[in-house]
Amino acid sequence: MSPTNPSILPAREYAAFLFDMDGTILTSIKSAERVWSAWALSHGLDPVAFVPTIHGKRTEDTIRNLGLPGVDPVAQAMYIALAEIEDVGDIEEIRGVGAFLASLPLDRWAIVTSASRALATARIAAAGLPLPPLLISAEDVRHGKPAPDPFLLGAKMLGVNPQDCLVFEDTPIGLQAAESAGMDSIVVTATHTHPVETRSAGVADYAHLQAVLTENGMLRVRRKIL
Repeated sequence: MSPTNPSILPAREYAAFLFDMDGTILTSIKSAERVWSAWALSHGLDPVAFVPTIHGKRTEDTIRNLGLPGVDPVAQAMYIALAEIEDVGDIEEIRGVGAFLASLPLDRWAIVTSASRALATARIAAAGLPLPPLLISAEDVRHGKPAPDPFLLGAKMLGVNPQDCLVFEDTPIGLQAAESAGMDSIVVTATHTHPVETRSAGVADYAHLQAVLTENGMLRVRRKIL
């Protein structure tokens, strides 16, 4: 599994890379927190306490777990998704990710996100990134992260074994999902304000990372030699 020393990248080879979206390949924190803060206030919640709990989970799951009387999680998730799609003005890619993704074979990577497909495509476009060859979104699985289902589906759709996938994530919930799927992981810390307790290797962004296609057709990730 993932290394216990967060400064050491995994040394082994992988068949495919799986990327979370928000906080991992792009930053949408400002947009998401504006929309969720307004929603929290309209439902009598304290945004300061509530908003930090939304990251890494499907919107519908977040609302359902609140157990608010008279609130339809599906309808409210749709409302929030539409509001977030309209608010993409300050979304940016995580530094270096565009070049990193462009270096990967098209059939060897996917984005696995807790966002809806419509929201994911809107944010990816707003960040100036190309749509991925495979996108696993909230609608594609019955159980979202921290369940392993999204990452397992990503591996299945790429035709590779789960244990041969390397996950790039930014939240404890996503890292838990990767571990439950039997996958190694790297935690991207570009948007972090507090340390995340994890056994995964940590990188600030992709500016100093390089993907290497080995002679036997597998992938490795390493730090660039400057």
